[in-house]
Amino acid sequence: MYELLWLLLPVAAAAGWWAHKRSVARECEKSSQITHPAYFRGLNYLVNEEPDKAIDVFVQLLEVDTETVETHLALGSLFRRRGEVERAIRIHQNLIARPALSREQRAQALLELGKDYMRAGLYDRAENLFLELKEMKLYLRPALENLRTIYQQEKEWKAALQVADELEPLVSESLGLDKAHYYCELADEARHSGKYDAASGLLKKAIAANNVCIRPNHMQAKIAIDRDDCRAAIKLLRKAADKDPDYLPEILPEIVECYKRLGETDALMQYLTALSESTPYVGVALTRVEMIRQKEGEAQASAFLSGYIQDHPSLQGLLRLIELNTSLPDVEAGEMLFKIRGHLQRLLSERPSYQCTKCGFVANTMHWHCPSCQSWSTIRRKPELEDQQ
Repeated sequence: MYELLWLLLPVAAAAGWWAHKRSVARECEKSSQITHPAYFRGLNYLVNEEPDKAIDVFVQLLEVDTETVETHLALGSLFRRRGEVERAIRIHQNLIARPALSREQRAQALLELGKDYMRAGLYDRAENLFLELKEMKLYLRPALENLRTIYQQEKEWKAALQVADELEPLVSESLGLDKAHYYCELADEARHSGKYDAASGLLKKAIAANNVCIRPNHMQAKIAIDRDDCRAAIKLLRKAADKDPDYLPEILPEIVECYKRLGETDALMQYLTALSESTPYVGVALTRVEMIRQKEGEAQASAFLSGYIQDHPSLQGLLRLIELNTSLPDVEAGEMLFKIRGHLQRLLSERPSYQCTKCGFVANTMHWHCPSCQSWSTIRRKPELEDQQ
């Protein structure tokens, strides 16, 4: 409340100054009438902590001319920050309707009204205003940035690409990563429509836009799998894993499946053994455990996993060890192991697996585009032992 009062004081001062100027101009002979009576009524509302009524009074006092445009813009922004979007829209619409505005002032009002519409979820109206600013070549950067946000929200990836190309010369950073993901989104649509050649072409453009992003390589592997070319898929998936080991959890299941399709389980075990020396990801060890269980039995798998957990503590590894031991004969305290198993399963199911490295957003599934901060390629799998670090 007090923060709002402090924000309204400049508005009250501006209203009083305007009322004073108008009053003097109209009635110079009445020097004792310094301000409009409504000004004092507005101040009284402020003192009595009735800011909504005070705002209504000050809005009525502020006739739009070249000297009060900034005050209207500030008041509209205040309403939008408070979440009172309808009021902000009315103020900015009233401002734009006035013929006395300069071209620069009109453009600024259009920008603010576009932001109001975005806050209200009226993306079509906001888009039209930002396109108008683009044609006027005024406030071009914020207009393009907001257009890109709209197109991302509405999944209009071609439009987002076009805007990114126009925006890139105006900003100090490369938008290559964002454009790579736009191409990937288009490629994903083409792939699901069975247009594999078109999807492959789009993925090449994605790699050209940003060759660090692993998503295009991963999607190329998916296309190879769709075409039953597992050998090419393995090559692409291993390349992606080498490029960014943090995404290995998303890639490993497909690597395993491809090796199994080819019947090359020995080659898979060699790859996993080499991989376990370079990455702490527990999924590699658990995959090896499963292969040992299938080939040599549960006792050997349990022995291997016990040694691994001793060197690399892991909740997932402990849970799998309990599962292996409860299936063996003559296990002491079997009932207790089953209870522990249930607790661990619950804890793991409730624990978010992914987190955005930029804003901290957590999720249970992988997202390429962070729903919170709108960044690309910032969501990673959380470390297994992060609570102990």
